Amino acid sequence: MEEQVELVGKAFVDHYYHLFDTNRASLSSLYQPTSMLSFEGQKIQGMEEIASKLTQLPFDQCHHSISTIDSQSSSCTGGIIVFVSGNLQLQGEEHHLRFSQMFHLIPTPQGSFFVQNDIFRLNYG
Repeated sequence: MEEQVELVGKAFVDHYYHLFDTNRASLSSLYQPTSMLSFEGQKIQGMEEIASKLTQLPFDQCHHSISTIDSQSSSCTGGIIVFVSGNLQLQGEEHHLRFSQMFHLIPTPQGSFFVQNDIFRLNYG
């Protein structure tokens, strides 16, 4: 079971950051109306509001480089908590930025997952 949780976590992370780096608008399909994003302390709820926040970030392109992925099953039947750390490189910037992000994935009746909770922070220092 734990191996399956790790595989789902990694597959989700690969999918999420590929979409973020290539087509941010499509990320809305990963959220639901009840989803909550905390982005650098700003709380946003709902798939449309989250998609709007992510597509209006003040850069056009970036590239995520993932360092670690930690996944655990959650008390929600079939739910998975995924914690990610890594670097992101913005187009035209010399230095990368370190970040951490946590996702709480909830299974759907169709057999996939949606993001119920998403917390993102840049790591300074």
